[in-house]
Amino acid sequence: MSEVIIHEDENFERALKRFKKKCEKAGILSDLRKHRHYEKPSERRKRKMNAAVRKNRRTRTG
Repeated sequence: MSEVIIHEDENFERALKRFKKKCEKAGILSDLRKHRHYEKPSERRKRKMNAAVRKNRRTRTG
């Protein structure tokens, strides 16, 4: 669990920005988006295969 301790001379916006950065680094938001709905195993394989094809296509041309 990510937590941020707010210092006395720190404003709320800066603390919120630090908290968002910690959450992003921990992968909490991406994990939440991934588990938002159930994905069938066949859909998961299809998504991973499409991502691999896109990545392979990018590395070949770039």
